[in-house]
Amino acid sequence: MNIKQAKQEITNTLKAYLARDALGNYLIPPIRQRPILLMGPPGIGKTQIMEQIAAETGVGLVAYTITHHTRQSAVGLPFIEKRTYGGEEFSVTEYTMSEILASVYRLMERTGLKEGILFLDEINCVSETLAPMMLQFLQCKTFGNQRLPEGWLIAAAGNPPEYNRSVRDFDVVTLDRVKRIDVAEDFAVWKEYARGRGVHGAVVSYLDIKKDHFYRVETTAEGLEFATARGWEDLSELICAYEKLGLRVSREVVGQYIQMPRIAKDFANYLELYYKYQRTYHVEDILSGTWQPITVSELRSAPFDEKLSVMGLVLSRLSGEARNTRIQDALTTALHAALTEFKAKIGEAEPQTVLAQLIWKRQETLKRDREAGRQDRERRDLGQREIQALEGYRQRLSAEGISPAEAMDAVRNWFQEEVDRRAALGAETGAMFDNAFRFLEETFGDSQELVIFVTEITAGYDASWFVENFGCEAYFRHNRELLFDDTRHRIREEIAAARAAEQEEGHD
Repeated sequence: MNIKQAKQEITNTLKAYLARDALGNYLIPPIRQRPILLMGPPGIGKTQIMEQIAAETGVGLVAYTITHHTRQSAVGLPFIEKRTYGGEEFSVTEYTMSEILASVYRLMERTGLKEGILFLDEINCVSETLAPMMLQFLQCKTFGNQRLPEGWLIAAAGNPPEYNRSVRDFDVVTLDRVKRIDVAEDFAVWKEYARGRGVHGAVVSYLDIKKDHFYRVETTAEGLEFATARGWEDLSELICAYEKLGLRVSREVVGQYIQMPRIAKDFANYLELYYKYQRTYHVEDILSGTWQPITVSELRSAPFDEKLSVMGLVLSRLSGEARNTRIQDALTTALHAALTEFKAKIGEAEPQTVLAQLIWKRQETLKRDREAGRQDRERRDLGQREIQALEGYRQRLSAEGISPAEAMDAVRNWFQEEVDRRAALGAETGAMFDNAFRFLEETFGDSQELVIFVTEITAGYDASWFVENFGCEAYFRHNRELLFDDTRHRIREEIAAARAAEQEEGHD
């Protein structure tokens, strides 16, 4: 299955393992709660989906790359203990708590979370001395005489032997005690994820054209060469940072992330073309509705790959503006909830004190999420923006000498500024969507390019969110036409199939 299906299956498994009956007992007894063994190529997002699952289900996450551990750190250190058996005293070996299990208990103590995921990466690459202990842990959920707390799912990940020569095979006894999920790379699924994460438009549009370059691992005379999903995403982060700093991403820099020289060279050349198209076609003029006729004629006569790249540029900018609107919308929603709390508590304490309490509460939530291993960048940034806004309200109350009786109205007016900002962003982004459609309609008419553009908006996380929440008449019109064409095509196929069946019966 692909990584998206694997994520859903792991989420379902976690929910099933944590479900309880009317008496408070687990529906699936802990002894029957098999660890998950996630097998797939490196760099396709196995670790990342664990972070997403933890964040979305509200459980804790403790993650280890098991190859970094020795037998002592995983199992614990031995010490001598006195025991009495049959009236006679003996010296026996005990073990201190495993570092891995201790991390689970520390997280539970710091965050108050009693349920979570213990993720062990590269499970089939452990050392010879550690292998028996890891097999015991997968089979019995114990290190030595210490057991993983109930309510914790063991999820382990490994790479197939064709990607790593140091892997070891699991025996039947172990495999018969785990829930194995085999996952494969899938560009369509990654592209959906990439749009939601804001992966650089050049990376997405390049891989749209060269899908076979998305994931490759080859053994050559010079050694192992590879391009992975992780490499593309990390390269995207660097490109975005370099652009903000005014730095150039060279072929050598690309090769530091995409370690397959042929693909690295090809993408570096494409990136130069991407920037050239940005300058040649004046994307900002297109989105502002001030394009020149020459731009239309040049794109109309351009090769198809160039058309796709320019549409990718336009879509990337639209997605970026839609993302800004979505984030502002989320901030407005969060501040509205804070304002409701503020209104409820303002009669109990000074307004500045109430705001300070709200700020502290949100700071603690950010800290707990970080310690629980379930804080992605967007969640973190939203929390920080909310805290900054509330701190701004608190400081303005003090600086402007606003009385407690006037505090609610003042904070409400400041909150309205965020609401107005959301409306302004929505209007500006909506105008960009309208201008983009007008430009593409003038350039291509009702052609396959428009079909591709509408499909990309539908598939894009931020773009589709914006259309759903703010509307776009041109999108809805083209989408209806597309659905009508699909229906008409399907009906024609059904009629043709029926006629063929009738003719075949006539021959009989």
